[in-house]
Amino acid sequence: MAEAEYEIPKGGLPPEAYDQIPGERYTPYVPPEARLDEFTVRAVVVGIVLSIVFGAANAYLGLRVGLTVSASIPAAVMAVGVFRLIGRGTILESNMVQTIASSGESLAAGVIFTIPALFVWQRQDPTVVVDVMQVSVVAALGGLLGVLMMVPLRGYLINKEHGALPFPEGTACAEVQVAGQQGGSRAALLFQGLGIGAIYQAFANERGFGLWNASPAVNLPRKAQIGGEFTPELLGVGFIIGPRIAAIMFAGGALAWLVLIPAIDAWGGTNVVYPSTVPMNTMGSGDIWNSYIRYVGAGAVGFAGIVTLIKGLPTIVRSFRLGFGNLAGGAAVAVPRTQRDIPFPVLIGLSALIAAVIWLFPGLPVNLLSAVLIVVFSFFFVTVSSRIVGLIGSSSNPVSGMTIAALILTSLIWVALGLNDGTVASKAAVLTVGAVVCIAAAIAGDTSQDLKTGFLLGATPKRQQWSQMIGVLASASVMGIVLIVLNESYGIGTADGLPAPQATLMSLVIDGVLAGSLPWMFVALGVVISAIVEFVFKMPALAFAVGLYLPVSLTTPIMIGGLMRMALGRRWEGGPAAAPTRDEGKQAIGAEKREQGVLFSSGLIAGSALVGVLVGGLIYGVTQATGNQAGSEAWVIGEGWTEFFPHSSELIGTAIFTALCLLLWRAANRRINT
Repeated sequence: MAEAEYEIPKGGLPPEAYDQIPGERYTPYVPPEARLDEFTVRAVVVGIVLSIVFGAANAYLGLRVGLTVSASIPAAVMAVGVFRLIGRGTILESNMVQTIASSGESLAAGVIFTIPALFVWQRQDPTVVVDVMQVSVVAALGGLLGVLMMVPLRGYLINKEHGALPFPEGTACAEVQVAGQQGGSRAALLFQGLGIGAIYQAFANERGFGLWNASPAVNLPRKAQIGGEFTPELLGVGFIIGPRIAAIMFAGGALAWLVLIPAIDAWGGTNVVYPSTVPMNTMGSGDIWNSYIRYVGAGAVGFAGIVTLIKGLPTIVRSFRLGFGNLAGGAAVAVPRTQRDIPFPVLIGLSALIAAVIWLFPGLPVNLLSAVLIVVFSFFFVTVSSRIVGLIGSSSNPVSGMTIAALILTSLIWVALGLNDGTVASKAAVLTVGAVVCIAAAIAGDTSQDLKTGFLLGATPKRQQWSQMIGVLASASVMGIVLIVLNESYGIGTADGLPAPQATLMSLVIDGVLAGSLPWMFVALGVVISAIVEFVFKMPALAFAVGLYLPVSLTTPIMIGGLMRMALGRRWEGGPAAAPTRDEGKQAIGAEKREQGVLFSSGLIAGSALVGVLVGGLIYGVTQATGNQAGSEAWVIGEGWTEFFPHSSELIGTAIFTALCLLLWRAANRRINT
């Protein structure tokens, strides 16, 4: 299969890539009869490396802010850049790289949304042991199950629904790879962002060189507080998600830290309210957040996730009906290369094998009932996830809501059958069900996007599906180590470390249902707030609820990034967002500038998050080698000047973050050759 046997066409994707036509009538960028290198050793090796890198980076990012960023587009751009360095690869090899790499990011999302709940319980009970092997096995099994269960849905969701389901990230990834065949300027933009993000994080990280304070804060009356974690990854997240979601998240944070915390301080008085053991008026803002606001956020996120899931019920029913119809339809005799899936008997056999391993693997707290629930819930939510990402994209996929539903149902079954003995082992059994389901749903959504990209480009689905599983296994192999290192270095589930909002929420849900230990008054308040946001203000309650749960210092820089995205659109497209320009030329320029900003922001996120993981690894290594935590702080060199110039660190940090914003603005507005 040599590249010389097929000449790459000039221009972009064919117009039919965006039309609502039967998939059989679409001729991809690389036609079915063409022969190009695709599933090669170099593509697999590069993909595995990027899968591990993006998996680790997104684990850090997700534990920090409760969000992960799709790795498909950055991985595709990096693949183009790497192949230009080592010798030109084909577009199908680049697609294979991004398929493998993006699975690492999605696996990380599923893992960090659930498994870190074990670290939360470990802080309550030091006898709880988090085993690296168990974490990696759960991650691998959930990921493989997600890929296998999504494959039968490809024919309908990707092929027959072509044009009806936009698959935003999958389509954008195909566009980026086609553009990459014409030139490498976009790759340079992403690598510049990566380098700047890495340098910034190394110098600013308080556990790195600590040259300046990246977290200035202003204390207000009644223990209200406003501040910012001025870091590259948060700025990049804000730019990518845009002004609307960023503003909604910031509004949630502002409500918590500017309204609820002062109200609790003012009205609490000397009352001691569970779970705190001290009077409310003696607590600091961080203590109030930890003891009460977390539960308000839990109620808000839980209600918002369930509402989001209920809204998707028509899609769920339709996907089940048409998915089973596709299975019953049989396979054609002569199947084109671009329509070949893993054979159905192989899917059934591998799925049954994985279910058996889940049940019988030593060390996993799974009985036969748990294994059955895992298979049933996984297939259900894989179907949901695969369809929903086609409509709204992977970044907006409500995986946490699906997981909450699975955990509540499993916990209720445990209580009804008398399986809850009040031990951590009982809670871990419920968590394992939710973790596998969450990982399977996250991977299924990513698989759908990747298969859409392959459909547009002309990749071979069967090879993509196998490569997706390779990426799952690669990322899963290090995920346990990554979590252990991050917990030892930063502290997972702590306000001043890595808050892990989703995983903490999962632990609260399990504790509350199994033991009835939730402070239901605060949970109910969160439910009411979420309902008002959803039904009265007609805003997406899930984004608001996540902002309510997170410290406002995290949502402030996200808001800044969102405002920059809005300003960019107004500059190039003109007018407010509610009245966009009808000038197609301006719209095209605006879209190009947004893409440049997204690529640079993706680099900021990747570089900053990777250095965050690296610093955590160094701290862990030094501490383990010397047995002295203080020894790992020997390279912190920025604390000295604050003794001579009080508050200078905060001022310098704010000034440097402002310079970072200007760099992002310049990168987005740059004129590059495409």
